[in-house]
Amino acid sequence: MREALKEAHKAYEKDEVPIGAVIVWNKQVIAKAHNLTETLNDVTAHAEMQAITAAENKIGGKYLRDCSLYVTLEPCTMCAGALFWSQIGKICFGASDLKRGYTQFNKSILHKKTEIIYGILENECSLLLKEFFQKKR
Repeated sequence: MREALKEAHKAYEKDEVPIGAVIVWNKQVIAKAHNLTETLNDVTAHAEMQAITAAENKIGGKYLRDCSLYVTLEPCTMCAGALFWSQIGKICFGASDLKRGYTQFNKSILHKKTEIIYGILENECSLLLKEFFQKKR
C-alpha cells in the first residue's frame, strides 16, 4: 500500500484526485498507476483502470487471477466492474468511499473468487484525500 500511496502523491502533485494503485504478481510489482482523468481529459482514467491495463500488458493476458491490487481508495462501480472482468485475485484498499465506492451500490459486483481486504493504511489514504479537497475549496 505504501507504493500505492506514492502513486497517489504523484497524482496530488499533478492536481489530480490523489488515488494510487499498484498490482502485484508473484511478489513483484508489475503495474503502478495514479489518476489521470484531468491530464488525459478522460473520465475512465482512474488509477485502477490504468493499473489493470498496464498489468495485463505486462503478463500478456486479460486475466489477473493471480494478482493483487493495492489501491488507496475503495474502487468505484466502474473500476469494480473492470476488476470483475479481469478476475483479479485480491483487492486491498485503504480508505472507504462512502459516496461512490462500489460497496454503496453493489457489494456483489466483484468476481466471486476475489478476496477483499480493506482499511490498510486507512488514515494515511484518507488524510491525503481530505487535504486535496480542502485545498480545492
